[in-house]
Amino acid sequence: MSTQTYAQVRPKQPTFIPATRLQKSFVAAAEKRTLLWLAGRTPGWINSDHLTILGFAAQCLAGVCYALARWNRYALLLGIVFLALNWLGDSLDGTLARVRNCQRPRYGFYLDHIADTFAAFFLMGGLALSGYIHPAIAFGMLIAFLMLSIEAYLATYTLGQFQLSYWKFGPTEIRLLLAAGNLALLRWPSVKTLGTRLRLLDVGGLIGIVGMALMLIVSAIRHTGTLYREEKIS
Repeated sequence: MSTQTYAQVRPKQPTFIPATRLQKSFVAAAEKRTLLWLAGRTPGWINSDHLTILGFAAQCLAGVCYALARWNRYALLLGIVFLALNWLGDSLDGTLARVRNCQRPRYGFYLDHIADTFAAFFLMGGLALSGYIHPAIAFGMLIAFLMLSIEAYLATYTLGQFQLSYWKFGPTEIRLLLAAGNLALLRWPSVKTLGTRLRLLDVGGLIGIVGMALMLIVSAIRHTGTLYREEKIS
């Protein structure tokens, strides 16, 4: 096949404009400085794909630790280690690509977030098996997270803005809360609320579901209004 003929039949690569990243969480500034420092000292043989795999595997293993905690509560401590490794891989992969000027925006965006989807299932599945939380609450958290993620991806496509944090809370703050929860579970697996003893993670999970639901509703209303004004029919 001639070069000209091949060029004619070859699918045209779609135009892709990277979205503006909106990160305004509590630890965003300190986290950015830390990630830039780590990226500048990462060995050359480690690339973004390696870090994405690390982040994915670590989050799945954190879910395994929750499941194992049903029989040995000290698996919760190992879970904190995997949450830290998940932060390292999931947060550093994009920073490393930008520092080295070897970004693959379509591939990176898709891979990172489809990996997050599967890893979230493993994490919440492990929680559901842990005995520290009612399975319905664990999967309610998963559903709320996925719905909020869908809203963020739709806004990224339609508005060109990728929301990485909501109300000062982003993925890193969630990991910190999970790690703190793991430590608390070693001492207080249940708490007394309104005269009733409840599992600590049942209370935390319900708060998380309500919080994510509110974030979803507020963001959906705001973004719908923005798109309506931008494409208002005269």
